[in-house]
Amino acid sequence: MTFYETLGVAWEGLALNKARSLLTTLGVIIGVASVIVMLGVSAGAEAAIAERINSLGADLIIVGPMRGVPGAARTLVYDDALAIAENVRGINGVSAEQFTTQDVSGGGTLLEAISVLGVTPDFPAVRDYRLLTGRFFTAEENDRKTKVAVLGYGISQDLFGAEDPFGQQVTIGSTRFTVVGVMQPKGVIADVDYDGRVYIPLSVVFQKFSSTMVGADRVRTIYVKAESREVMDSVIAQITALLVERHDVEVSQPDFSVQTQQDIIATQEATTEAFRDLLAWVAGVSLLVGGIGIMNIMLVSVTERTREIGLRQALGARPWDVQLQFLLEAVILSLVGGLAGAVGGIAGVYLFGSLGTMRTELVPASIPLAFGAAAIVGVFFGYYPATQAARLDPIEALRRE
Repeated sequence: MTFYETLGVAWEGLALNKARSLLTTLGVIIGVASVIVMLGVSAGAEAAIAERINSLGADLIIVGPMRGVPGAARTLVYDDALAIAENVRGINGVSAEQFTTQDVSGGGTLLEAISVLGVTPDFPAVRDYRLLTGRFFTAEENDRKTKVAVLGYGISQDLFGAEDPFGQQVTIGSTRFTVVGVMQPKGVIADVDYDGRVYIPLSVVFQKFSSTMVGADRVRTIYVKAESREVMDSVIAQITALLVERHDVEVSQPDFSVQTQQDIIATQEATTEAFRDLLAWVAGVSLLVGGIGIMNIMLVSVTERTREIGLRQALGARPWDVQLQFLLEAVILSLVGGLAGAVGGIAGVYLFGSLGTMRTELVPASIPLAFGAAAIVGVFFGYYPATQAARLDPIEALRRE
């Protein structure tokens, strides 16, 4: 028999039991759809993380203390930020930051343990964080240690509701501040609630809250905004050389770190990679279960069709023809299931993204991957039943009732 004749016989064998064939493919359909949907969920999560991290500031360079180095938390000072702003070429702004946790009250409401961030006037431009109403404080107000505050959107809502807080008084710790602005809603990014913060001049943090920190002029982070991505490597090299000289440390053993948003994204992707692998394994198990179902049904089919096999062999069919017939039946079941699963998976990705709260993105490579896996499952789990059919003795097979 030719291959096409054998293929036709295999298709007829499956068509005789349409309901059973359809039910057999369900495992493969679910497995393939699961692979596509779960990879889509993982890709969507990674894209959302990258997008939100990049929303903190384009072309951003982050300078911080080197973790794990004794005393490194004390190394960065406000003068380092001023030196970077003065000496480094190819930048559009520098913002130094230090924070404290204080109770904040205003409008008859008390909020406990609120993050109060001391920043410099370039903060909105460097961090791409815009104002909703009012203004940000000026360099002159920072130099004069003026008691002004800019509220995160959530803090503004908690203290004053729909009322415009501009010009209102708030008490941070035991110090009264005048509200001059409210930041736009930004939400939670990397476990930081940007709407739940209060922003005040860095000099005021040094003056009023230095007793709660490691030093009067220490800063936690210095953010540098590069002019473009093309000059970022040059800017990083200049910052590194400048701070190595200022801190009197070896280039090979710095007490500070310099990284970009892409470095943070790469770290987050390494975290989500484990999540993606877990999802892929779960989907793979579903596909495996589907393959076992195909093998089970094919073994039943061989038992039920023993006389048919014996008759075909008596009429001249070779063992290879019988083996190929049953192998093709298993492959057809898996490929049909794979095709239906691919369609269902693509639809599932878009449905999850449009109807659910979790972002999803279709991964084009997941379609041939899942479809190819389905074909492999058909061959792998169909081989044993096909071999069993080919090994039947035609005389014994014809005697079976």
